[in-house]
Amino acid sequence: MRVLLISWEYPPVIEGGLGRHVRKLSEHLVRDDVEMHVLTRGGGRLPAEEDRHGVIVHRVREPPFPKDINAFVRWVDAMNADMLDMGIELCERFEFDLVHSHDWLVAGAAERVARRIGRPWLTTIHATEFGRHQGWVNTYPQSHIHASERSMARGADAVITCSRYMRSHVATVFGVPAPRITVIPNGIDPRDVEPVVRDLPALRAKYASPDDRLVLLVGRLVYEKGFHLALDALAPVIKRSGNVRFVVAGTGTAEAELKRQARRLGLRAHGSFLGWVGDDMLHALYHVAEIAIVPSIYEPFGIVALEAMASGCLCIVADTGGLREVVPGDGTVGLRFPSRDSDALGELLEQVLTDDAGRARLVAEAREHVLRFDWAAVARRTRELYGELALAGGTPVRGPGLAYGAGLGRGAGLDAVGRRQTPRPPA
Repeated sequence: MRVLLISWEYPPVIEGGLGRHVRKLSEHLVRDDVEMHVLTRGGGRLPAEEDRHGVIVHRVREPPFPKDINAFVRWVDAMNADMLDMGIELCERFEFDLVHSHDWLVAGAAERVARRIGRPWLTTIHATEFGRHQGWVNTYPQSHIHASERSMARGADAVITCSRYMRSHVATVFGVPAPRITVIPNGIDPRDVEPVVRDLPALRAKYASPDDRLVLLVGRLVYEKGFHLALDALAPVIKRSGNVRFVVAGTGTAEAELKRQARRLGLRAHGSFLGWVGDDMLHALYHVAEIAIVPSIYEPFGIVALEAMASGCLCIVADTGGLREVVPGDGTVGLRFPSRDSDALGELLEQVLTDDAGRARLVAEAREHVLRFDWAAVARRTRELYGELALAGGTPVRGPGLAYGAGLGRGAGLDAVGRRQTPRPPA
């Protein structure tokens, strides 16, 4: 089988979690005897075509995307036009069995290429503009992006989502029949989050003393990630205990406001805003922190939670969206708090910060739990869906298929009817 996968990012061009997802999926599909061609963007000295770990990567040269949102939308249109041209050229060189695209950013090119060669079009929806903005998509550019996502979801021959929550969300928001949506979770390889920073004690000493407890917040600094809730929860905890420090790793449109909030709450002397950090630094932070908080208001899946648990960092997550499927509600591998409830988060923090033995038990169980989110299993299920679509000419033979598979973990299994998030376009 030969597949053309289209994505706006692929290593070494990385904007968020999507690029990492596409890379791991593609490399594991190659191991399952799928010939993977990735059409993506590049620039600088990156080759127009290369073999990266068995994946054949084709790049169109695009300028850096603009920060102005209106200019960004025009930039996306231009990128799709360039990808369409290269996609047509590739179809003259190779006979593809299907086209698989990721999110709205490349949907235009993917649909036209698939229709031109008469092959099925599969799209993976990692997140939606409707979800990111809590339904406020009536004004431009949100209305434009929402319309593009709706057209993509309805026009594709099949849709993959990363969680049961997102399956229901896509079906409801876009009016897509549930049998056309397959749930296949994100995966994680614990080896990928092993720190390469050798002197972890020295790194920790930069942000916390030996007697302090270090709390980590990671992700895009945007409203829907809920970091303002975490700061509200941390303020009284730090005031009462005094030995709690925090680190915020990430950047985004809410960064300035979060820093102002930290000053208002008297937190700036107790924490650090690091801005964007690379994977090496991020993985090291997971290993030197005691607790990672994922306080999202909207979260399709929650890869940060998996990364934290794989790194031995106790994870506290909001009880919402796909996080419910990553962290079971029985309190055996991590802890949940009611979404948007900073008081409840603060109470939970105080409990776990003073219970070293309890934290150790949860961390040990979590390291086993994350092994159930295996990239090899993700690729196998994707390969099965590829085969169904190719055989049926666009319509899956077996309804929505097996979502997570047997034995995925307490509270996380799905039945047969039941998958960094793309970066939000710059505001």
